[in-house]
Amino acid sequence: MATVEASGSDGKGQGSETAVTYYRLEEVAKRNTAKEIWLVIHGRVYDITRFLNEHPGGEEVLIEQAGADASESFEDVGHSSDAREMLKQYYIGDVHPSDLKPQSGNKLLGILDCPHRRRCSHRFPVSLLHGGKQILLRRPC
Repeated sequence: MATVEASGSDGKGQGSETAVTYYRLEEVAKRNTAKEIWLVIHGRVYDITRFLNEHPGGEEVLIEQAGADASESFEDVGHSSDAREMLKQYYIGDVHPSDLKPQSGNKLLGILDCPHRRRCSHRFPVSLLHGGKQILLRRPC
């Protein structure tokens, strides 16, 4: 079921609110056939049903991602700025905030720094602790 809420301003300082339609991921998941295909890309929901036959990569790749979060696949392909602009015409709403995953930018990097050697830092992902800050771990080398 979709939820409509007022959000933000019009960006011109006018303070007028625009309505945003929120969709739960379970609702998006139902739209997974060639008759109706919805995708999620970066927290936004797109109804790409009418684009199916026009997709340069073929309809199979879209059907494979239907009803799911296709953000990673979309980025892996390396879509052009034109493709990203075209995506806007298929936008129908946002994923409900309760269903959003933490963004990958919130992942932390641990750094092992060996001070007596140049360029001996090692970076690795660590669990989300300390409120989104980078952790500096020093160990004797």
